[in-house]
Amino acid sequence: MAYVPAPGYQPTYNPTLPYNKPIPGGLRVGMSVYIQGVAGEHMKRFSVNFVAGPHAGADIALHFNPRFDGWDKVVFNSQQGGKWGSEEKKRSMPFRKGAAFELVFMVLAEHYKVVVNGNPFYQFGHRLPLQMVTHLQVDGDLELQSINFIGGNPPPGQGPGYTHQQPSQLPISGKTMEGPPIFNPPVPFRKNLQGGLTARRTIIIKGSISPMGKSFVINFMVGSSGDLALHINPRLTEGLVVRNSYLNGSWGSEDKKISFNPFGPGQFFDLSIRCGLDRFKVYANGQHLFDFSHRLLAFQNVDVLEIKGDITLSYVQV
Repeated sequence: MAYVPAPGYQPTYNPTLPYNKPIPGGLRVGMSVYIQGVAGEHMKRFSVNFVAGPHAGADIALHFNPRFDGWDKVVFNSQQGGKWGSEEKKRSMPFRKGAAFELVFMVLAEHYKVVVNGNPFYQFGHRLPLQMVTHLQVDGDLELQSINFIGGNPPPGQGPGYTHQQPSQLPISGKTMEGPPIFNPPVPFRKNLQGGLTARRTIIIKGSISPMGKSFVINFMVGSSGDLALHINPRLTEGLVVRNSYLNGSWGSEDKKISFNPFGPGQFFDLSIRCGLDRFKVYANGQHLFDFSHRLLAFQNVDVLEIKGDITLSYVQV
């Protein structure tokens, strides 16, 4: 069963290093680049480069370079004509050896805004025109879990740290998705699904589980009745991912079988929940996790997404 990404969402899962790939559609204002991975146990340094071309020696618009060298710091720079510019350094280290992380580069009109694990870290002013940047390079002492290129040209003020929304429509197989995405929303999270849950609609949820987290829930709800067409409940202390429905005041039978469990304390996750004609299809980090046959046949009546529990959300798109 093929993974179908939502529109405006360009994921690559478990890429190998060194990573050197084109940026879909090129770099543009409003785009966010999400990098999820795990820092090496013996990390010394890694780098992320926004590059004007795939070849060696190409100009680098942004060189992001954390260094564990006894004077832990993150170095920012650019390279033009084979020559490095002046270094900008931040003498603090937001990465921990052996720990999972989420690194976001938000492309704004004046600068790159860098966010690590949901916390704004640095702003690096543009030295090269954005339109020159065609490729992203990642290499060093880390393991990559996913790279996602999200959006471009959203309303002003969108990006990590903002939750303001403006109406926008994105096509998906003849249907539409409400947009733009919501960055770093608070938990508990509740969002109306404009137009109800139509077939082929895809919901994207990215976040991290609290280090001492025990459980969280994702509910697809009929707001007027409280019925739950799909209740997803990862129970970390039991190692389970329970799925169920709640209809007419009663819980249904639990589904528990999964081929793998992507949820663990302190871990980041990337969920894609797609509504089909006869079932929900759920993918975690690009891998099929489970299907859930519709028990509420009139699934179009689902008009609320609810998320609560021991997690931090970094991105939701409905």
